[in-house]
Amino acid sequence: MKKLRMAIDIAMTIVLVGLMAYSLIGTLTHEILGTAMIILFTIHHVLNRKWFGGLSKGRYNAFRVFQIVLVFLMIGSVLASAVSGIMLSEHLYTFLSISKGASIARSVHMVCAYLNYILMSLHLGLHWNMMMGMGKKLFRKPSKVHSWIARSIAFTIAAYGVYAFGVRQIGEYMLLKTPFVFFDFDEPLIFFYLDYLAVMGLFVCIGHYGSKLLKKHK
Repeated sequence: MKKLRMAIDIAMTIVLVGLMAYSLIGTLTHEILGTAMIILFTIHHVLNRKWFGGLSKGRYNAFRVFQIVLVFLMIGSVLASAVSGIMLSEHLYTFLSISKGASIARSVHMVCAYLNYILMSLHLGLHWNMMMGMGKKLFRKPSKVHSWIARSIAFTIAAYGVYAFGVRQIGEYMLLKTPFVFFDFDEPLIFFYLDYLAVMGLFVCIGHYGSKLLKKHK
């Protein structure tokens, strides 16, 4: 079961990054990836349904409150993204013949797309210890040198992520300061994805180290 959960999470991460290249990969590919994300997201929550059953049990500390708020924000944002995406569909869901509210749906879809990216990256950061545990299995006796190298790489990626976040205008898109997303079709796709992976790394770091601080407050 753990391997299945891990496989679903990895697949969701790959699809999430792929979705951000909307115009660069074509609307049909984007819709296919969006549909895959909805399916994976649903499976993820079915596999973790016991977590929802335990919400009424145990004590609440700052970390748990943050985690719960983050999860429900993600669910709301993904649902809004899915509904607005279906309304804007040009290929897979045209049979539904939804034409009203396209302008509103376009704004909602753009905001939720970037919000999903940030929220899911933060959520991944909350569970980064699990990933680190798998990494430690590769080194039977991880030394302090390995730990510091890993931290240095993480902070370097996060630092570049701050730069990429600004250059890619992600904050402006989330706040609807810019009505349309700008894509440079002359830019190699690999550079686009590297920037977005760095942004993901930034929020994974924020989620990981922020969770450590939150766990100290009961």
